[in-house]
Amino acid sequence: MNTEGLAPDISVGIIAWNEADSIGACLESVFRQSLFSRLHERKLTCEIICLANGCTDNTADVAQRSFDAHCQDHPFKNAFTCRLLNLAERGKLNAWNVFVHKASAPQAQFLFLMDADILIRHPDTLWNMFAVLMDHPEAVIAVDRPLKDISFKANPSFLERISLATSAMTQSSAAQVTGQLFCIRAAAARNIYLPRDLAACEDGFIKTVICTDFLTRPASLARIMRADEASHVFEAYSSIGDILKNQKRQMIGQTIVHVLVDKYLKGLNPSQRAHFGELICDSERTDPTWLKRLIHEHIRMTKHCWQLFPGILQYRFRPLARMRGMRRALYLPVAITGFFVTLIACWRAFRALKQGCTAYWPDTKSLRLAQHLSPADPPQTALPT
Repeated sequence: MNTEGLAPDISVGIIAWNEADSIGACLESVFRQSLFSRLHERKLTCEIICLANGCTDNTADVAQRSFDAHCQDHPFKNAFTCRLLNLAERGKLNAWNVFVHKASAPQAQFLFLMDADILIRHPDTLWNMFAVLMDHPEAVIAVDRPLKDISFKANPSFLERISLATSAMTQSSAAQVTGQLFCIRAAAARNIYLPRDLAACEDGFIKTVICTDFLTRPASLARIMRADEASHVFEAYSSIGDILKNQKRQMIGQTIVHVLVDKYLKGLNPSQRAHFGELICDSERTDPTWLKRLIHEHIRMTKHCWQLFPGILQYRFRPLARMRGMRRALYLPVAITGFFVTLIACWRAFRALKQGCTAYWPDTKSLRLAQHLSPADPPQTALPT
């Protein structure tokens, strides 16, 4: 089968910013997926697009070399095409919009969005996420299980144990979306446009609009489903300073989602809500500072840092309500620790927002991920029996 001239059924967008140290291993984990053998068997195709945005290192060169090698040697090279886009403008949100609205094939019915600093661990991850949406028409987004790299350590430190326990509590909740990797129906994705000042919480915004069918009905967690035997590995923040920076980023992001959704979009009439992607796109084009002004007004009216968005003081304890007995007692110290970390992060986020900072994204490097890519695991060359 030759894919030339065929419209891809799936489009995979890999967003990268200065990931020269990790993107090679990331792409290797992608090409080891069983997705390609399964597509080949069914005479389906996909496209893989790497969006290098504002890179100042050789991320694009590393990605292109990987693409060239796999397009030449992969056992199922006829099931996919590869393309590199070198975007001058830095920013994940801009790259997301470019992929969804311009770069991905219009005929593609399913879009994968993923970061370039993760490793896809289970060999059936992408296929199982795709299959969830095929088998469950009520679902709009399929997710996998994110795994911190420290979860594979034989003797994690005390701080790392707290970090792992916090993740276990978070993942016990239903309908969790991580921007690191998810699959979404293209029709839904193309009704979403991410404003440039949304900052670092695009996954929270996407979850909200998908679960509420674009703010037109009560939230339904069934619209987001987790695939079985699907996982990826990401590098965890391992120092107190990095953890606090990440939490500050999260608090800024969740505040902006609150302003955008609760204080703006929910005030639109029903017809506007149903097509608010176009409305946001028009606002971005005609008045690039529109969201920043809304954020400034919200911060001006907010007296205390724990009032940045609803539920700040409770959300660390909510997972405990789903636990029973000794399990609740074991996780209580984790929730208390997370509560104080959240308060510190809120205070720092409040100060930053008062100073007009919305685009806060700490520069981190994923230098340890390659060790989780076993050289003994070749690309899938046959369908599982």
